[in-house]
Order: sequence, then structure tokens, then C-alpha cells
Amino acid sequence: MLLPFYTPGIIEAGCDEAGRGCLAGSVYAAAVILPPDYHNEKLNDSKQLTSKQRYALREEIEHDAVAWSLGIVTAKEIDEMNILRASITAMHRAIDGLKVRPQHLIIDGNRFYPYPHIPHNTVVKGDGKYLSIAAASILAKTYRDDYMKKLHEEYPFYGWDHNAGYPTKEHRKGIEIHGTTPYHRMTFNLTGSTQLELKFED
Repeated sequence: MLLPFYTPGIIEAGCDEAGRGCLAGSVYAAAVILPPDYHNEKLNDSKQLTSKQRYALREEIEHDAVAWSLGIVTAKEIDEMNILRASITAMHRAIDGLKVRPQHLIIDGNRFYPYPHIPHNTVVKGDGKYLSIAAASILAKTYRDDYMKKLHEEYPFYGWDHNAGYPTKEHRKGIEIHGTTPYHRMTFNLTGSTQLELKFED
């Protein structure tokens, strides 16, 4: 059973991101503040849920949360700043958008750049330990999936409607045959083969 808060008695926001390991598309992050007495036994790490469960929970989270917000960093920005900085920047942007200012942050993972004037704790596998991080993981994942499905309509050669831009064989085969798009992260190992990458650079 997930814990309600890392630090009880204060306004705490949970943060998580989605899309860090993808070859294409923006990285999405979410920040969520839940009510003090919140309980939801269905909430869990988004990776442990089906797509149907995630979208159903998204509606509940958005209805129940004290505040929630998304932050986005584009593929172009990712190439400019590296994926770690981009993931943390997306979380900062999500925190920026909260209509209620948190007094404490809990961050999924083990790396974070301090957000101005708000203390934080990082929690490895936090999306499986704390409700607010789990809620943030669901929002980040579902909104990013929606975004990748829209990109798939524009570029249907990579399977983004079901692989969400992750490095599947289908995605890499699409790059080999059709080349890259403006949404690909050009600093990533797109094909899994240095030789193929050199061919695309020529």
C-alpha cells in the first residue's frame, strides 16, 4: 500500500517524468498535490497498470487533486541540454504551473536540481511508494502517450501510437528506412548502430 506523504502536515507535491528513455518526442513531467486525507487503493506506479487503468485514474487524480500541472521539454531542448537536465527541467516547469505552492517536494529517482526555496527529497522507485508520485507518473505517462499518438498521425512509420517513441525494433527499422523527423532526439543512439548513424550523417 502506497504512503500518503513523505512529510505529513505540510503541502507536499510529488513529481515524476515520462519519456526519458525514448528516441523521439518531448519528455513530460507532472507535479501533483493530493488532499491531506487522500486514499486511493488503485493508485500505483504507472508501469504496473494497464492503459485503461491509467486513463481511468487520470480522471480521478485530476478531480481529486488539490493541484496538478504538467511540464514539457522538447526534443530540440533535450539535444541542447542532455536528457538528465531536460527531465529535471520538465519537473521544474510542472512545479512552476501548480496553482498551490508546495512546501515540500518528493521526486521520483535519485537526481534533482533544487527548486528555488522549496526543500525536496528524492525517492528511488518513488512511484511505487508514495501516492503523489504515483499520481504524477500516471499524468505524465498518459499525456505523453496522447502526444505521441498525435505525432504518429503526422509520421506513421515508427509505431509511435503503441511504442511511444521508445527504442523498439520497429522504431529503429523505421529510422533506417525513412530517416529521422524533427521530433527525433539527434544526440541519442537512434539506430543502435554507429555505422548506420554515420550513413545518415552523410
